[in-house]
Amino acid sequence: MRFHTRKWVKPQDLNPNGTLFGGQLLAWIDEELALYSIVQLENARVVTKHMSEINFKSSARQGDIVEIGIDVVKFGTTSLVLKCAVRNMMTREIIITIDHTTMVNLGEDGKPKPHGKTRIEFVKDRL
Repeated sequence: MRFHTRKWVKPQDLNPNGTLFGGQLLAWIDEELALYSIVQLENARVVTKHMSEINFKSSARQGDIVEIGIDVVKFGTTSLVLKCAVRNMMTREIIITIDHTTMVNLGEDGKPKPHGKTRIEFVKDRL
């Protein structure tokens, strides 16, 4: 799994227990999956259609740094299915795993549009 983004857990990211608020973490994940999909599919019109079971395994505290990792599960005709893991860089523990998130490529009309992609492409290889 490739880890793409790091986030620093700040006071505004905490729940009343003093640990990372799950909703904040899910927002970070959704944003990272969208950005990854936009780059892969070369289209800014990408939406989250489905997330599989979300499994919280541990947490993070203020000052911790978390890393978001993404792997491609498969390319569909109009979609990209991704898996995700987030780990706490301070404790080395996995915080959350999501086995399948379906991101859908949209056309200008807002409807699913075939993207024609079949494999991961790196930006350096496109240049």
